[in-house]
This record gives sequence, C-alpha cells and structure tokens, in this order.
Amino acid sequence: MDRHGARRLLLVAVAIGIAAEVLLYGPALGINVPLIVAAVLGAGWVLRRRGRAPDPLDAWLPPAALVLASLVAIRADPFLGLLDIAAAAALTGAALAAFSGLPVTRRSASVVVATGAWVFESALGGMARVLRDARPPRDADAPRRPPAWAAPVARGLVLAVPLALIFAVLFASADPIFRRGFDDVLGLRIDLGDLPGRVLFVVAVAWLVGGLLRVSAVGISELERASLGAAARSTPIASGRQLGPTEAITVLIGVDLVVGLFVALQVAYLFGGLDTLAAAGMTYSDYARRGYFELVAAAGLAGGLLVALEYAVARRTRPYVALAIGLVGLTVVVLASAALRLQLYQDAYGWTELRLYVAVSIAAMAVTLVAMAAALATDRTRWVGHVMAVTGLVALVGLNVLAPAAFVAQRNVDRVIDPTLVPPDGWAGLDVEYLAVLPDDAIPVLVEALPRLPEAERDDVARLLYTRRWELASDPAFASPAAWNLGRERARAALATLP
Repeated sequence: MDRHGARRLLLVAVAIGIAAEVLLYGPALGINVPLIVAAVLGAGWVLRRRGRAPDPLDAWLPPAALVLASLVAIRADPFLGLLDIAAAAALTGAALAAFSGLPVTRRSASVVVATGAWVFESALGGMARVLRDARPPRDADAPRRPPAWAAPVARGLVLAVPLALIFAVLFASADPIFRRGFDDVLGLRIDLGDLPGRVLFVVAVAWLVGGLLRVSAVGISELERASLGAAARSTPIASGRQLGPTEAITVLIGVDLVVGLFVALQVAYLFGGLDTLAAAGMTYSDYARRGYFELVAAAGLAGGLLVALEYAVARRTRPYVALAIGLVGLTVVVLASAALRLQLYQDAYGWTELRLYVAVSIAAMAVTLVAMAAALATDRTRWVGHVMAVTGLVALVGLNVLAPAAFVAQRNVDRVIDPTLVPPDGWAGLDVEYLAVLPDDAIPVLVEALPRLPEAERDDVARLLYTRRWELASDPAFASPAAWNLGRERARAALATLP
C-alpha cells in the first residue's frame, strides 16, 4: 500500500473509532450497531482496491451484514443480539474481502474458512502494516512534501484538541445543564476518571477497523499468491487427503453400529411404546423427557465426523458412500428422538429460551443432514459448508422474527390461563423468577396478560413489571439516542399503560 493510501485509511479508521466511542461507549446496544457496520462497509467500498471488480455472486454479503446488524436494534434480547453481532461481523469481514476482488461465495468451504482466518489475522495485525506504510520515507528525495499549511494546522490541532477537551470536562463538571446537553444529544458522559478508557476504546476500535479496511484496500496477498486452492489445501481443515478408504470404512462401521443400536432402542421403546418400567426402572414419561441435549450433541458429532472424513479420505468408494449415507439416516432418527423428548418435556414444564434454541438447532441440523446425504450421493460435499452457513443465517433471522423472549413468555402465560394445555402429570404454574430475567421483548406479553392471570401470579408479575419500568427510566445506558431499540421502546410503551 502506498503512503497516501495508508494515511487515508488511517484517518478513516480513527474517525470510525471516534464514532464508535460516541455511539457505543456507555449507551446500550441498539441502532448504534447497524450505524457502525454501515460505516465500516461504506469505508471499505470507498477504499477498495482498484482494478479488481468484486464477484457479482458476493453482492449479497453487504446487505446481509446490514440486516443482521439492524436486528440488534429490533429485538431487545442480549443473547440473540450477540448472535446477530457475531453473524454481522463475519459477513462484514467477508464483504470487505469481496470488495478487494477476492471471490468468496463461489469458493469451497475450506477456502472460505482459510479466507476468514486471514481476515481475522488482518483485523488483529493489519493496522501495524498500515502504520508502517504510512510512515514518511527516510530518503529526502522520496515523494513530495505536504502542503505548507498542513504542518501549522496539525500543530494547532495538537494544542487545541486537549485544551478543548479540558474545557469541556471542566464545564460539564461545573454545570449540570451543560453536562446534560452532552448526555441527551451525544450520549457522552464526560468524566476525568473514564477518559483513559475512552481513549483506549477509540484506539482499539480504530486498530481493528484499520486492519479490516486494509483487506478491502489491498486484498489478501498470501492467499492470492497461493492461488487460493493451494492455500486451502495447506490449511488444517483440508490438509491433504491422507486417510485411506479402509480406515474411513472402519470408522463408519464402528459408529454406525453404535448409532444403529441406539436407534433400534428408540424405535422399540420411545416410538414403539414398549415397557420402559421393566427395561429401565422408570415410567415412559420420565424416560422420554430427558436426554435431548445429549442427543443433539451426538447428532452434531456425527455430522462433524462426516465432514471431517470427506475432507480427509483419499478415495470415495461405494461402501464408504453407503456407510456415510447410512450414518446420516441414523442421525436423522436420533434428531427425531431428541425432538420428541424435547416436545414432551416442554408440554410438561413449559418453554425456556434455551429449549427454543435447542428446538431450532434440531431443525437446522436436520436440514443440513438432508443436504449432506444429497451431497454424499452426488459427490458434491464441497457445498455442504455453504448449506450450513445459509441454514444458520435463515435460522438466526427466523429467531429474530419469532422473538424468543416474547414467544416463551406467551406460551408460559397461556399454560397458566388455560390449564388444559398442560398434561395431567405436568406443572401448570408460572415461574416468575424466570420471567424476571427474560429480555424486554417479553414485557408487552406480560402487560397484556396481567389482568387474566390468577391473583397470586398477577401480584408477582406486577412487581417485576414496575421494577423494570423504573430501571428503563433511570438507567443512563438507555437514555442515549444511539441506544434506540424497537423491542425496548415497545416495552416502555406497554409499561406506560400500567397504573
């Protein structure tokens, strides 16, 4: 990168770092997240490498990153927001790589993972290369000197910025109206004590953003020199196909036998209704309402094993393919067992966000396994990673549309209002302590259901609603415009209807 480009990138990174400090340091997460992602994407497009047009198949990456980031401002659910931010960050990194002219979508999963690793490395260390390229040359005969006015202006800024900051701090400390103006307009909380932390936050964001923008500006030369295909083969994920077909078949036979034995027991006892009391010393309801977490983990392990074998096996023989497809079929039955157990448990004891996430993961894994079977039969397993990524994004967007906290609260409230929804050996009470830790998306549901709840539950729910109304009104993290969030605003509006 030439010195002029490096300095321009450095200025843009610092500007985004300052913007991130204003929008993110102090306020809660909300509209500030998509604003920062949009700034990074816009800067990446402006600073992109010239002469290398992005691949048309990658046009979906920037809008997808913005959609995922915008969902943070729609759902008031911290865990779901964390998933949205992680997905938006991954898509932003992929978009910046695509801006440099490096194809992403059309590449195999191993190359995409290798590209992601290099983008992550650039985010951590790329800014050091930008600073190196931005240094003035040691040779006096090197590039032209800056304009005559640049040095005096720079020296003036060095003096003016600290002085202005000191005055602002003093005025804010002396005059509550001045300080409140900063809080209301910019969301700033000026305090001599947190100034070092703010500066460190700006530097950290600028460092990461600068490294990411360098990907858009210069590409990933390490991968391009290795022609991508070779680079993918050199990564641990696709490190040479060194596993013989006999070894792979042996592994599959052993795993198929264990999973097949388990599936046979599920068909006989869980789906077939044989006497579980005689076989395991527990009733059918107790037998069926446990183990779904372990079964989901086993299904995930089976899927991971198939992916690993596909990348490692030297030759795909017919017995190998048959055994692999057989493992997929058996794993689908394992997932069906997990789904049934989860449903029976939820029917008896109600919903939680964790159980909802498990249910969605079961559906996503089932879709992936069906795609895996088709890919194994047609020798197109290189696209399984893409199917997994798309399925994960669809599941994440679906969760945002569903609003897990609101869904869980509604189902649990319905069980209390209408006890016929609960099986005879189930629990029809309302866990108010759990409702108290649900995110704000659940508040409108609880406010709407409050008059219909039994008296004991009504008093407990009313107390937690009044407590949350006070928290939303008093916490300064929710006061900044940068923290605007649709779910939180709906909660405020619902709570305002309480007497």
